[in-house]
Amino acid sequence: MNGAAQATRPSYDCTVPLIAWAVSAYTAGLLAGFTPSLAAPVLAGVVAAALGTLPWARRGRVAPLSCALLVATGVLVAREARESDDRCVAAAVATQHWGATHAARPCEALAAAGKPASALERWRARAGANIDTLFGTDAPIVKALLIADTRTLAPELRDRFAAAGVVHILSISGLHVAIIAEAVLVLLEALRVARPKARLAGLGITALYVAAIGAPPPALRSAAMLGVTTFSRALQRPVSPWASLALGAAIPLVDPRNATSLGWQLSVGGYAALTAAALWCRRHLPTGVRGWRRAILRDLAVSLLATAVSAPLVAWAFGRVSLVAPLTNIAVGPVIALLQPALFLAMLLAPLHAAAAFVADASRPLLAAFDGVARVGAALPLASLAVAPSLLVAISAGVAAVAVIVAASSRHPGRALVAASLGLGSCVWWPLAAAGSGEAELHVIDVGQGDAVAVRTPRGRWLLFDAGRSWIGGDAGRSVVVPYLRRYGGELVLFVLSHPHADHVGGAATVLGTLRPLAYRDAAFAGGSTPYRRSLAVATELGVAWSRVHPGDALAIDGVTVQFLAPDSVWTAGLKDPNLASTIALVRYGDVRFLLTGDAEAPEEAWLLAHLPDALRADVLKVAHHGSATSTTGAFLDKVKPRLAVVSVGTGNSYGHPSAPVMRDLIERGAAVLRTDQLGTIVLRTDGQRIRVAAGGHEWTAPSGRR
Repeated sequence: MNGAAQATRPSYDCTVPLIAWAVSAYTAGLLAGFTPSLAAPVLAGVVAAALGTLPWARRGRVAPLSCALLVATGVLVAREARESDDRCVAAAVATQHWGATHAARPCEALAAAGKPASALERWRARAGANIDTLFGTDAPIVKALLIADTRTLAPELRDRFAAAGVVHILSISGLHVAIIAEAVLVLLEALRVARPKARLAGLGITALYVAAIGAPPPALRSAAMLGVTTFSRALQRPVSPWASLALGAAIPLVDPRNATSLGWQLSVGGYAALTAAALWCRRHLPTGVRGWRRAILRDLAVSLLATAVSAPLVAWAFGRVSLVAPLTNIAVGPVIALLQPALFLAMLLAPLHAAAAFVADASRPLLAAFDGVARVGAALPLASLAVAPSLLVAISAGVAAVAVIVAASSRHPGRALVAASLGLGSCVWWPLAAAGSGEAELHVIDVGQGDAVAVRTPRGRWLLFDAGRSWIGGDAGRSVVVPYLRRYGGELVLFVLSHPHADHVGGAATVLGTLRPLAYRDAAFAGGSTPYRRSLAVATELGVAWSRVHPGDALAIDGVTVQFLAPDSVWTAGLKDPNLASTIALVRYGDVRFLLTGDAEAPEEAWLLAHLPDALRADVLKVAHHGSATSTTGAFLDKVKPRLAVVSVGTGNSYGHPSAPVMRDLIERGAAVLRTDQLGTIVLRTDGQRIRVAAGGHEWTAPSGRR
């Protein structure tokens, strides 16, 4: 067996070395330290101490105290890293260095702002451009598979792959790196390079590739394990698969932020599941079953265990639990094993355009097969369940997943099965409806090119303004908005529609049908879209009270006041563009004011300036029409005087949003601009005086003082 294959096929040694225990405890501490909930560090310490008492290692027990000390160390390291990053993000906001605000390492990015790109950064950008040229409409998937660039993946594609249970393949993972390493090794051996030299050369080429794509944590984990395996074979010193996994997992943790990377978590969990499944198959598969039957049973066991282990992570990140994942992962395995080397070869041949184009064209059937598995899997009845776990439910499910790995690996699985049962029981019985935080919150949910803005009251209830867009076979309400609100818990009291364009109303029918708010308010613009009419039909069917917005209407919920400023029915009577009849609302809590503007354009802003100029001042402006040049005039900004300006906009959208002049006008007037295409979902929390910002995985306090 060659080195690359050995990196993905564990031996059958069930002994867990001390290094594996140490890395596990330290990782638990890091995860707890990066988690805002105070319950997470306590739970992590209890879990680590409990696992330390299990007689799972042959050479004595790991003392619970040692585990607790390592957990505490991880918590302290993570807290320091988080506080440092938050300070750097606050500085980046003040200086408008947006490369820093959404980077995994914001302090490094802030220091590098304005400096020339490095050689590796230039290579990655050039590789992305070559992929665009070679693969055209398939380029987003190819860039995700080759250079870990997932920014241009369409929401519907992510949704489809999540439903089919193969969304983890849409990022550079340990599997991708192992496949490429295997292909390089086979090529070198075909060229009659001696096997020891081929292994070292393959390791070097793999290391260069991992470095060139930015060393994402799962790829770094796989490369490190490949290195351990290569050198252990060269020294003829076998290494436990658990030790190899621990070393591979630990190397990316030199940067503690990598512990929060979904790719790293899926990569480590997947390999742990692979190791545990191999041990389980060795003990429990009948010895009389051989050949292809044994191979199928082994692959099914691996897929089932890997799916169970990854389910809490996928549920938290994508709001789904795929029921067909064990089958789709078996089906997609041979496809990706052929596709990945072909794509890698096309990228290497890019300077020879004709040869690269030939390989790219030859790989298109494999790309179609890859997407086909996801389409078929997602289309099956009951392919997946939409879920929205709270943080504590997700942690409990993670504990159960770890216990399942322990049970599958152990000769005496009783205690681990009890722990898994307790974790699953917590998931079922844990209260999902979280209490309010005592503050008012504005959540600008990242739905791509569209709007979905949620206000959470101090008692934990929701007011939702717009619901994102729809597409064939899905919508943002189902894939993003509903899971997001359910994750926090709490009742949806009011749904407000700014206007009936599909990127605002597309998910409304799903939201209304699932969350059943008490009331539905909108401007009642004549000649609305099909999604708008569908939302009205659902509201009628469920008895959701609908009413038209009028200027001057106001309501108060749990101390949060919503005052509607526009549109006026006389104003809208002669309009043909729904944007000009956008519902505009002023949300107040204490002394803090949020102005929500939908897709209002300059004429409606002029109407507001003429009729309600004194009502426009706001601390936070939800910038109209995704930052379009048709909105946010200078005169309007001079009246609003926002401290923070939030833009809901999709990455790489075809409209050119947001407009550079509009962004410049906001910055020149002293507003800090926050964009969902750069930061993801943006959360603003206020006690009625101060505003705290949470975005891009960081938190900071907005500059104080009225303008």
